[in-house]
Order: sequence, then C-alpha cells, then structure tokens
Amino acid sequence: MGQTGERRRRRWSSTATALTVVGVLLLVLAGAGLGTLLWFQRSLGHNIERLGDPFAEVSNRPVAASQPATSSYEAMNVLVLGSDSRISAGDPSQWQAGAQRTDAIMLIHIPADRQAAQVISIPRDSWVPIPGHGEAKINAAFSYGGPALMIQTVEDLTGVHIDHFVVTDFTSFTSMTDALGGVELVPGAAEYTGAQALEYVRERYNLPGGDFDRVQRQQNWMRAILSKVNANRSDVMQMAAFMTIVSKSVAADDGFTIDLMRGLLMSSRDIGPGDVTFLTAPYSGTGRSADGQSIVLLDRGRFDPLMAAVASDTSSDYVAAHEDSLTVLGWTVR
Repeated sequence: MGQTGERRRRRWSSTATALTVVGVLLLVLAGAGLGTLLWFQRSLGHNIERLGDPFAEVSNRPVAASQPATSSYEAMNVLVLGSDSRISAGDPSQWQAGAQRTDAIMLIHIPADRQAAQVISIPRDSWVPIPGHGEAKINAAFSYGGPALMIQTVEDLTGVHIDHFVVTDFTSFTSMTDALGGVELVPGAAEYTGAQALEYVRERYNLPGGDFDRVQRQQNWMRAILSKVNANRSDVMQMAAFMTIVSKSVAADDGFTIDLMRGLLMSSRDIGPGDVTFLTAPYSGTGRSADGQSIVLLDRGRFDPLMAAVASDTSSDYVAAHEDSLTVLGWTVR
C-alpha cells in the first residue's frame, strides 16, 4: 500500500477508534478523516439534539486533572448514557420523572497524551447515594432529575470531573447494525442483524453472570460496530447512511461542539483499536436493598483507586498494572 493509501487507512482507523471512545459513535460526526464525506458534516450536526448546559446545575465539582476539557488536547471525561429514549432530554418543559430509563452508563476517559482510552461501564443497578434522594440504583438519577442530577451523582461517586455528557437512544444500535450489514458478536458465527444483536444484548436471565454478563455484551456490541466500521471505511454510501442514523440517535451538551469533536479526533489519531480498554466498574456482588430491590454492590476497595487514577489522568498505567484484578472485556464473550 502506498503512503497515500496508508495515511487514508490510518485516518479511518483513528476515526473508528474515536467512535468507540465516546461509546455511542458520536465522534464520527466530527468529520476528521472522512475524506469525501466532509461535506456531509454540517447537515449531520443539525441532527444532534442539544441538552443545553447541564453542568450549570452541578455543585461542588471535582477539580479537573488539568484544565477543563474545552481543548482537544486536554484529558477528557465523557459520561455516556444508553437510554430507552432521548426524546425531550433537551427540553425541561417536557421532562417527566421516570420517563427515561438508563440501560447503559459509561464513563469514557481519553488521556491527555492520546495514546489510549478507557471505557468504564457502571452497572445500572449499582446502589449509590443520589443527591436529594438518598440511596438508590444509579440509573434512577437520570429518571429523577435528568442530565444534571446524573452528572452530580457520578461526580460525587467517582471524584472524576465530567467534561461532556451524551445520551443515545440505545435501541437505535439496531438500525446502526443493519446499516453496516450486520456485525460479528461471536467469533466464527454468522453476523448478527440489528434485531438479533438487540436480543443478544438484552438477555440476562439465562446468563451465568446475569446483568454483569449483559454489560459485557453491550461492550462487545460496541466493539463489533467499531470493527465493522473500520472494515467498511471505504464504502462511502454505507458510511453516509450509518452516520445519518447515528446523528439522529444522540443528544449532547452544548459545549460538545462539532469543532471540539473534530479536534478530538485529530488529536486521537495515534490511538489504535487495541489501545481502547473496555472494563466494568469493580463490584463485590449483588444484594438486596432495605425495600427488597436487587442491587449491585460496588467494591470500593478497587473502585476508588481506579477512579482516582481516572481523575488524575493516570488510568492507562493503572489498568495495565492491575488488569488481573479488574473486569476487562476479553475477546470471547458468552
């Protein structure tokens, strides 16, 4: 392959990796490295639902590892939610308590050196303090008070400064999958359609690890979409259709602008697919709340050091040194 072809391949590889970094493929909208699809960027940007500034309502915030991530060259933490609906997420006048469930909660850390990234899933049933509501499952924060309360809850729990917030309609992953012609979720098996993949990722009662295995299946689906995007990067029409679906499936805070996304992609061009680590927040098992709910108990002895490493932008080294004691996504997922 010539130098021009290699540069093009590298740009697409970086773009695909950045999709995974934000967890919901949002950064594909930035346009860096999309070649002939650059003209498509502005119209895609109009499809993104905007949430305003949910951070304005968050108090007693942790100090950022460096400066707040308004630059594409700072460490960045993005809180990504997979909800059953993003409708009205940006319109407080239409907000109804309990109307939006949170099926997936991911903390994405992109280090300042742009050499790696970590995608940390927090189990939705994790029993945590929610400001103004006592202890409850963490996914209740979004239902109780929308983006601002979710950000406050995660920041209080982790000590990590959240820079940007994204919500995706998780069921739209079915359309994304079909737009790519299916994805491989089980090595050696036929590619899954969107409907089959959604069934795969929603299963938990017949899995040995229950909801913990479900979290890993969510991560596996995201990784499979990344791989398919990377493999099909030269199919301009397919990528255009795929990005249209993505852009119509996400909402983001106003500060997460298209220009910032583009800069993030450019600064992350050296991150390869193997440099992105998916892991589950450390937990000690399950239990019952006082009112009888089935809950997940976080293992603070392992959880707190991991989050301290994220907060100080040393998580790449920490994960590498403690991989044996962390729940890192393997290449074979049941």
